[in-house]
Amino acid sequence: MAVELTFVRTKFVDKVTKTVIKQLLDDILEDGIINDGEKESIVEENPIRADQARALIDTVKKKGDNASWKLIAHIKRRDGTLYSEVGLSSGQPAPSAAPALAAEPQMKKQESAAVTSTTNTFAKDEAANKDNDEEIYPVTEYSISNRVALLITNIKFDNEQVKNRLGAEKDEKNMEKLLTDLRYEVVKHTNLTGKAIDDAVIDFSKHPKLKETDSVLVVIMSHGKLGTVLGVKTSGDDDEFPIDNIYKHLGSENCPALLDKPKIIIIQACRGGKPGSVIVCDDANSAVLCDDVKQPSPPLPADDDIEEDYLRTHREKDFISLLSSTPGTVSYRHQVYGSFLIQYIAETFEESARKNDIEVLFRKVMKSVKDSAQGTVMQMPTKDRCTLTKPFYFFPGP
Repeated sequence: MAVELTFVRTKFVDKVTKTVIKQLLDDILEDGIINDGEKESIVEENPIRADQARALIDTVKKKGDNASWKLIAHIKRRDGTLYSEVGLSSGQPAPSAAPALAAEPQMKKQESAAVTSTTNTFAKDEAANKDNDEEIYPVTEYSISNRVALLITNIKFDNEQVKNRLGAEKDEKNMEKLLTDLRYEVVKHTNLTGKAIDDAVIDFSKHPKLKETDSVLVVIMSHGKLGTVLGVKTSGDDDEFPIDNIYKHLGSENCPALLDKPKIIIIQACRGGKPGSVIVCDDANSAVLCDDVKQPSPPLPADDDIEEDYLRTHREKDFISLLSSTPGTVSYRHQVYGSFLIQYIAETFEESARKNDIEVLFRKVMKSVKDSAQGTVMQMPTKDRCTLTKPFYFFPGP
């Protein structure tokens, strides 16, 4: 993609031969990425090989990600050695390609997850033919067609003491693409106050599709501290959304439409902590973000208030949550590529959602983030409040 070409540009210019440049120009002309005039301009206005290489790669980058991917594929086909040497074979930038961004996580740089979104191609292997298996959460083509997800992203903050979340636009784009590929209708909100987040979750709990869906995903991305995410008008403790409210609003008592259905929660936000260095850290104010804001638990109903024929069920069940870090620690976000957690979710789901249930997917994400640690940039995502009683597969059919 365009970002990946940026990282390999220097090595590409150093190593590509004039013959390969000519072949690549013919390839992208045939693809319709450039026209005859653009091809002639690259060749005639840049008699030196290195200048032709720069003009080629810069022209394609401006054409967007689809054009960039096609060029990368042509490089691999025309010169496999060049493809490997510049760092394209692993999907990672070559080590010297971008020294200013040396602290970015060493992972595949993807504009968004490229999960194939059809029932047949997204079928999982291990659970094939288990549509009616009582040991997994039921999923049907009809329930898939009624899936709905809530996506809330806070990017710009009104309080001058709170940094805007650079790179969060990429997170929002990646998550919306992934949710859509998983066939969820996305209810999207951007830049909400704490109260507005609460209202959005309540509204979501009343969505008409919840009666027919097999599951929901709720993704909230913002600054945060232990137990809360911050609204965009944050000033100290004035504008917060308690994470516990998600479980309250979508739990059995307040949202019976989701009874016995998986509710998957993803929270990208700090849970306290210390400032970052090169990579922007989701740390609005370290003195405040370490505080643990206790939320009162709703009182349990007295037994004598319940008639004998009352259908009793668990107040909180069928949830699974992935939080971006352990309690009291920060979460990291790259200014260009977005949050580490969201990058790895997009990558992992693309590679493994065909065959793994949600708990395995989360575990793979946790390991990937852990293994990406560089120096003091360390983050450990945490699976939290898991009350799933069966495996949940996004597409368990044959």
